[in-house]
This record gives sequence, C-alpha cells and structure tokens, in this order.
Amino acid sequence: MPDDTTDPDVPAQAWGGVHRGPLREGEWVRLTDQKGRKNNFELVAGKRFFSNKGHLEHDELIGRDEGFTVTSSAGGEYLVFRPLLNEFVVSMPRGAAVVYPKDAAQIVAMADIFPGADVVEAGVGSGALTCSLLRAVGPHGRVTSYERREDFADVARANVNQFFGMADGQGHPAWTLLAGDLAEELPASGLRADRVILDMLAPWDCLEATAGALRPGGIVCAYVATTTQLSRFVETLRLHGGFTEPQAWESLVRNWHVEGLAVRPDHAMIGHTAFLVTARRMAPGTRAPLKKRRPAPGAYGPDYAGPRPPGVPPEPAED
Repeated sequence: MPDDTTDPDVPAQAWGGVHRGPLREGEWVRLTDQKGRKNNFELVAGKRFFSNKGHLEHDELIGRDEGFTVTSSAGGEYLVFRPLLNEFVVSMPRGAAVVYPKDAAQIVAMADIFPGADVVEAGVGSGALTCSLLRAVGPHGRVTSYERREDFADVARANVNQFFGMADGQGHPAWTLLAGDLAEELPASGLRADRVILDMLAPWDCLEATAGALRPGGIVCAYVATTTQLSRFVETLRLHGGFTEPQAWESLVRNWHVEGLAVRPDHAMIGHTAFLVTARRMAPGTRAPLKKRRPAPGAYGPDYAGPRPPGVPPEPAED
C-alpha cells in the first residue's frame, strides 16, 4: 500500500487512520495527568490548553514525536500521545450516541469484517463504527453508509475525516455517505454487499432490503438497545426464512486493579450498552431448516404480539 487500486492523492497511512511522525497542526492529541484524567483536543498553532494546573501552549506540542511529557504553567505534568481509535470515538463531537469500542470490536470480529469487503451500514450516528469498518475493509473494500438525518451525517462526516486526516472536501476514498432510508434506497441502488450492519430503532424494517443486497453467505448484524427490539428483530429473521438461526449476545467489560498483591476487579465496569444479533444469508430460493427445539413454555403465549416462527401456533389463554 499504496497500490494500483488506491488513490494516489491519499497518503497510504490515511487509509487506516494511522498517523506517524511528529505531531502536526490539525491532529488530535490526548493529554493524561498524574491522576489518570484525560483531555483530548485538536492542535491549533498559537492556541492554549487550559486546566486546573495552568496552561500549555499548543506550539510546545506541535512538531514533537508523541510519547513525551510536558509541564504546564502551574506545574502539572502530562503524558502526550495521539488518541487511539477507541479513545477518539468516546471523546469526539456527537450528533447521536456512538457505538462503543467494545461493541465495535465485537461487530468487526463476529460479523467477520474482512479486507476487501463490501459493507453497508445503516444509521451512521456520529461515525464511530464507520471508522472501525473503514479500517477493517482496507483499501480494497468499500463502506456505504445510509443516514436519514442530515445533521447526524454532517457530524459523522467531520469525525471520520478528522480521524483519518482527510483534507476538507476530500473524504475517505473507501467511504460513501448517502442521505436516505436504507429500506428504500438500497434496493434502488443495486448494491451488493458482503455485510450489512443495522444500527437503528427498527432494523426489522430494513430486513427485506438487506436480504436483497446480501450475497449468499453474507452476514447481517443488528445493534439494538432494548430487549423488545432484540426480540422483534430475531423473530422477524426467523419468519423471513432466508437467514440462518440468529445469534444474540451482549458483551460486558471489567477492568482489573493490579498493584503488588492487591489484585481485584475494579469497582466500576462497562456494562450493558446494546445487544448484537447476527445471521447469515441463505442462497436464493433456499430456506433455513426450522428449529427442532420446542419453544420455552409461554414464550409465544397470548400476551406475545410479535412475529411468530413458522409452525408455532398461538398458545391458548389461561383460564
């Protein structure tokens, strides 16, 4: 990289959001103080960073290799690095809630986002997941994002360009951001995809469009916040018949305190953020085998109002 498929006007490092060498104006830096408190900001020549420990001149940072310490006017000591992707996305400007790094990592791994993949994303939010997807597909892949709200799209575009270091008006060469509803726009586009990622309130509304765009063996992955969304999407997948049995899970992250013999879990942890659901597309005209396991008693009782898998009749109301 670069090769004959990359844009010669785009630096090779920019494809992966990798920045090396001395810190440059326009880049973000992360300052960490002696108590572990972090501050993220964009380097601007002639500007100052202020904290309860005095101030620092941005010009003192620009031009130096990252990984150094600097002392503020009031004696505060700070460690200076460029932010990693997982650090950037939790501190960048937001239009909508971001997909947190623990979930983005799960999506990249469990939805098998590979170099060269054609990925469609619905609900770009603030661009956090988009950055991970673009890194994963590499210079031979493509990410096409649909966003219904123009204000969210503007924030996401700015964040993605900031992380990858793209010049104003240039944009990431592997990314296309489109305004509109995936359920309507994707079928009309004729796009074919290896993976479809749905981050929205009603992902089941996009299932037919997703099924039409996914190549056989492709994966749909939904990111939903509530159990009711989870249930409806899973049951809609089952009812569709053109996907394998969906897999649903959540991930929890807990740090550990390690200091000599004092080794224990931290008091705080990153708990529930969202549920993830994946399923694979069957070949055209082929339906997945029906589940052999009987549903749990009462699972599809008279109070259940969602989609029902084929062959599962309503259960009678109790007397």
